[in-house]
Amino acid sequence: MKCVKSLNRKTVMKAASVLVAATVLFSSVSVYAAEEDDEATTTTVIAESGFEMTTSYPGMSATAGNTVSFDLDFVSSDGAGHDVTLTTESLPDGWEGYFKGDSTEISSVHITGNTENNSGLVSYNLTIPDDAEDGEYEVELLAVSDDGEEDTLTLTLNVSAEVRGESSLTSEYPEQQGATGTSFSFDATLVNNRGTAQTYSLAAETPSGWTVSFVPSDDTSMTIASIDVEEESSQGLTITVTPPETVEQGDYTIPITATSSNDSLSMELSITITGTYDISLSTSDGLLSFDAYENKASSVTLVVTNNGNVDLTNVELSSSAPTDWEVTFSESTIETLEAGSSVEVTAYVTPCTDSITGDYETDITVTADETTDTAAFRVSVKTSSTWGFAAIGIIVVLVIILALIFKKFGRR
Repeated sequence: MKCVKSLNRKTVMKAASVLVAATVLFSSVSVYAAEEDDEATTTTVIAESGFEMTTSYPGMSATAGNTVSFDLDFVSSDGAGHDVTLTTESLPDGWEGYFKGDSTEISSVHITGNTENNSGLVSYNLTIPDDAEDGEYEVELLAVSDDGEEDTLTLTLNVSAEVRGESSLTSEYPEQQGATGTSFSFDATLVNNRGTAQTYSLAAETPSGWTVSFVPSDDTSMTIASIDVEEESSQGLTITVTPPETVEQGDYTIPITATSSNDSLSMELSITITGTYDISLSTSDGLLSFDAYENKASSVTLVVTNNGNVDLTNVELSSSAPTDWEVTFSESTIETLEAGSSVEVTAYVTPCTDSITGDYETDITVTADETTDTAAFRVSVKTSSTWGFAAIGIIVVLVIILALIFKKFGRR
């Protein structure tokens, strides 16, 4: 019995050892299997989605009231095409944003498997309200494919009263004035402060009949509709504005724009048309000469014409005549002379008593606040017929007296 008990104890000990070893081995296998399963699970979770939405400059600075544009790129990760719906996931209060493709507002885009064809496919235009306070703002965009895959993009806007790197279109003297028929020339500067070259389309909004031309300051031989400006550089422009000949007097505003894929720049040119002022003085028959007699008023009909396109007021008539001559007018002041109209006025010229027969010059001037004209008249002073007959009578009497004298003393 003792031998049997001893044998059984040894057997039991060996069996226990085997059981422990088996348990340890099983645990190791279970742990390894669990790790294998975890790795498989992890691989499934981190699998890439079928597309990605990105932009080269997700953070920008801008001023309140401006519109900024972000070029969006799309990458097909699996090499397949995707139809993607685009939405604005979050936007600050009062801000406006929309997706744009080929100059049209869009809500979805097709991504091809060719990555190069998806670059710059869409732009996101964002308008900052005029009353936006300085600070940092975020806008979140969401893209969801037709098979349920999605991607988000966060845009960061730093709104500040002064922004470094902001492009601009300015003119040193944006306000000019002139008469009808005048062409106005403005020197402008287009500044591209972006990190890439920009192609700007130039345009103007004008009233009917007006024309606007753009000429680069470094090549005045051509008129252009668009211009390339290198990164962080500027380009001078000469903007010529020509109103029609029939333009009315008044104030006019001409909006000018320079638009690229990233910038929408604008300025306003102000033009004041003062009108055309032109007055002329002549006679009803066009002759600037007449006869007059000493100490007797001679009349001549004057024609005052407003050749401009603006009414003239308080038109005055005046004269410059030889000493002691008198010149008066039937109407020395014309209160209103409408554009394109004429008025007849009679002038009365009286030579002085001791005027000698001959030609004299008398100037008559018509004057308005904006314009004036002078006509030089040749006045031929004639001897009165009464004195002519008297002179003839005197001569006859003298001849008779001389004849009698010769007759009486000739006999001796």
